[in-house]
Amino acid sequence: MRCNDSILNPQVILDAHDKMPLPPDSLLIAALIVAGAFVIFGITGFGSTIIAVPLLAHLLPLKFVIPMFVLLDFAAALRTGFKFHATIAARELAWLVPSMLAGIAAGVFLLVNLPGESILTALGVFVLGYGVYAASGREPTFKLSRWWALPIGAVGGVISALFGAAGPMYVIYLTARGLDIAQVRATMSVVFIITTGTRIILFALAGLFAQDGVLTAAVIFALPMLAGLWLGHHMHVTLARRRLMQVIGSLLILSGGSLVVRALA
Repeated sequence: MRCNDSILNPQVILDAHDKMPLPPDSLLIAALIVAGAFVIFGITGFGSTIIAVPLLAHLLPLKFVIPMFVLLDFAAALRTGFKFHATIAARELAWLVPSMLAGIAAGVFLLVNLPGESILTALGVFVLGYGVYAASGREPTFKLSRWWALPIGAVGGVISALFGAAGPMYVIYLTARGLDIAQVRATMSVVFIITTGTRIILFALAGLFAQDGVLTAAVIFALPMLAGLWLGHHMHVTLARRRLMQVIGSLLILSGGSLVVRALA
């Protein structure tokens, strides 16, 4: 899978002038995936990318999905950040952001230059691994010093650029720093604004938005994104946070495992 390959095979590309990346039946499935992912984002403050991207990768090439989805993530992060700005932990961000930006730059270089199949396999392994962790129901019980922000920010930046799925790593770090759920959600919204905004700039410079249909797909999926985000913010969740994370983890095991199987097939 190369950046200059056709985004989809001829059977699923509509007329080039329409710039539609999917036929109607697959478009509906993709819209439901996007809406469901942002319901989770609205509830937890993270998780949209790690849920949606592995599933969308079965419908579209990964190098198409990632730049398309980063635009949706940026819009969702802006909305959430303004909504919960009062509980942002600015001091934690001051330590995370510099190394995070360096990691993003390295990750964009890898995204542009690595074969798509390799990235897809790595994404499947990453999602599968985090799914196993989340399904275990474990919460961080250890404490981390602020110096951990440097390696976690750098590694998270690389993962963010490659997969758009570094949220869980940052959540674990912020939780281990002693932030409560409200602080984590608000601070993660700023992390997403910074990471997605930086990735948008670097993706544009790398030409990833020049692929036919990327911007059109982002516009099309903006409506299910907003609907899912609204529902997530207003949903009364009867599941405890631990049980909710176990459910999410089980879904990630299935989606990550399916990508690994597909890559090895």
